Amino acid sequence: MYKAIIFDLDGTLLDTSRDINGVLNDVLEHFGIPKVSLEDTVKYVGNGARELVRRAIGSQNEWRLDEINCYYVKEFAACDNERATIYGGEEHALRAFRERGIKLAILSNKPQSATEHVYDLFFKDFCFDFVQGQKAGMALKPAPDGVFAALEALGVKREECLFVGDGETDVLTAKNAGVDGVSVLWGFRTKEQLQKAGATRFVSSYEELEKLVLCE
Repeated sequence: MYKAIIFDLDGTLLDTSRDINGVLNDVLEHFGIPKVSLEDTVKYVGNGARELVRRAIGSQNEWRLDEINCYYVKEFAACDNERATIYGGEEHALRAFRERGIKLAILSNKPQSATEHVYDLFFKDFCFDFVQGQKAGMALKPAPDGVFAALEALGVKREECLFVGDGETDVLTAKNAGVDGVSVLWGFRTKEQLQKAGATRFVSSYEELEKLVLCE
């Protein structure tokens, strides 16, 4: 059985797509740039706030990327996340992992302040052992740096850890860090997209994830 699980945040632990889309469109409107659909927003997430903004504003506005990204990060940090939801079966699975002594971590490309805000709202009662978002000096996923930091903080070896995520970035992160990975199918990517990124193991629900982890 695994001794630790590292979770991606958006699309894995929490459906924040409507929050992201709402804040992003407010920012785009502020700068006089056309809004984007929820569907397109979901396609754009996964590689950090800056890349999300870059994709949304288009190449014709890339000269303004630094200014717009700075504004987006500030606005998203202030978001109350009133449209975010956790997934079915998630609370039961997290409590089951905790009861079995499995350490829990969050590793996100979301800015650190926003990651901590969401954690305090939705996950504080589960007492995660490590919570890290985008911060200075730490390379974003799919670089393995965040996983290595989590392993050190948790005091576990690579072979004792499972990385759980919903995106291509998460597939590559697990591979680059040399840890087992599993892709969830309730997030922002399809099974076909994940397979193209190299994913070979999938779960369709938190019930399936719970069985996978506790039966390993």
